[in-house]
Order: sequence, then C-alpha cells, then structure tokens
Amino acid sequence: MPMDIQSTLDEITEMMDARAERGHVANYVPELAQVDPNQFAISVVTAAGAQFNAGACNVGFSAQSITKVFTLAIALGRSGDQIWQRVGREPSGNAFNSIVQLEQENGIPRNPFVNAGAIVTTDEVLAGRAPKQALAEIVGFVRAAAEDADIHINEAVAKSEQAHGHRNFALAHFLADHGNLRNAPELTLGTYFHQCAIELTTAQLALAGRFLMGADAGPRMVAQSRVRRMNALMLTCGHYDGSGDFAYRVGLPAKSGVGGGILAIVPGAASIAVWSPGLDRNGNSKLGTEALERLAHHMDWSIF
Repeated sequence: MPMDIQSTLDEITEMMDARAERGHVANYVPELAQVDPNQFAISVVTAAGAQFNAGACNVGFSAQSITKVFTLAIALGRSGDQIWQRVGREPSGNAFNSIVQLEQENGIPRNPFVNAGAIVTTDEVLAGRAPKQALAEIVGFVRAAAEDADIHINEAVAKSEQAHGHRNFALAHFLADHGNLRNAPELTLGTYFHQCAIELTTAQLALAGRFLMGADAGPRMVAQSRVRRMNALMLTCGHYDGSGDFAYRVGLPAKSGVGGGILAIVPGAASIAVWSPGLDRNGNSKLGTEALERLAHHMDWSIF
C-alpha cells in the first residue's frame, strides 16, 4: 500500500498541475488575493504513522476556516455539550457568511463551521481572557496536534482580514444583540481573525489532523466520543452549502478553508491535507475537491 499511496499522489498531482481551470482565489481578503493559484499540494498520514507528500507540500498557506475544527475541539474540551446551547449542529444551506439565516434563527448560528458559529466557539475559548492567551492556546493546540512548533500566525493576513472583515463585524454585533456573545465583539473578532491566519503546509496539516482518525494515531487531543461527533459535523457542515455535493463525491469528513486548503479524515485509516488556492462558487478548493475525489476512489476510502 505505501507505494500505491505515493504513486497515486504523484499521479494526482501531475493531473492537477495540468489543469487550466483552477477556480478563483479569495479576492475579498487582499492578502489572499495575491496568492499564486498555480500551486497544488497533497499529503497523507496513515494510522500506522507513515507520511506521503506530493506537490508544493512544504509551502505554507493560510488555514482559514480549517482552524474552526481545532477551535471547536478546544471549546468542547472547555465547556462540553453546553456549547450546543449557543450554536446548532445542522447544515446551513446558505453562504458561510450569511446574516439572513442568523436573523431568522434569533442569533443562534446553524453550526460551528459557518462564520457566525465559529465566532461563537472562538468567543467560548476566549472566555474573558486576553486574546493573546486564547490565541496561544489555539496555536498551541495545532502545534501539539502536529507535533511541530514551527506553525505560526501570518500577521499580514490577520491585519488584512481585520481591515476588510465588515461582514464578520456585522455577524458579531448581531450575535451580541441577541445575547450570544460574552466578550466585546472587537476582542472576539481580533482572536477570530488571527486564528484564521494560522499558516501551515499540507505536510503539517495532515499531521495535525491525526487525532480525528480515532485510531490512537498521533497525540490524543480529545475524547474519542467527541472525535466521532466532530467527524459527523465535518461531513454534514464542513463544506458549507457544498457539503452534500462533497459527501456525494468524496464520502469523507472534511473541512475546507478559503485559503484553498482541505483537511479530510478517513476514520481509522488516514488524515489527508490538500491545497489548491482556486475556489469554486461555494468557497471550497476546486482542484482540492477533485483530487480528494480521485484519491478516495482509488484507495477505496469512504465511510459509505
């Protein structure tokens, strides 16, 4: 199997590198708009601990919404199931930054992976502390999961998001108006923007995702019962209103980010990270999704 995984990754990378239509980078964040879309990387870490990489696997990229998985893990560890009083567990069916849905549902975000829901889980992690303390915990969690201290926040990306995050400010103020924000909006959002600006490579991200395999692979970060529930949420909500299509095509729990990355989990078998900056109309990596579809099909990796 090891040779099969590596040869499959090499073949997929060669195929993706040849693609002319690559989607569009996230141009609403100026720093992300400058990223070269002609890049592709993919990494796999198996439950046995073997790692396989292809493409630009050592080039750092902005994790963006993938970090919502790690923040949710921290919030669950801190507050347990009480967090579900503040955020739901249902797919949204709307854009990840929708204000309309939040208004219709009285300030309770549909799930922890849309922006409003992630702002709530970040607010839970902040818990009245200084943002630097909360950020240190979040970055420390990702480093511990990857067993790699060389993972950092890209300050330029964080500042770019803060300067242009008007929709997120509106969401935060709407949450506060409904009593679903415990810290000042600017403090929660400052933490949220910096969290999303964590930068890492596909090689690091695949390692960081090992705790979600549920096979005693890598560091034990959260209880296994919560691992199963987080995987369920990644499957149903991890690709916003493209989650159903992703589940149909790939059949794995996964979380995307508008930086072009995707973290996908094969329960009991593998953690996969893929990166291609060009996005589809739902804000998910266009080539990353295709690459995962091909990999899952070739390796017969599906939860169905």
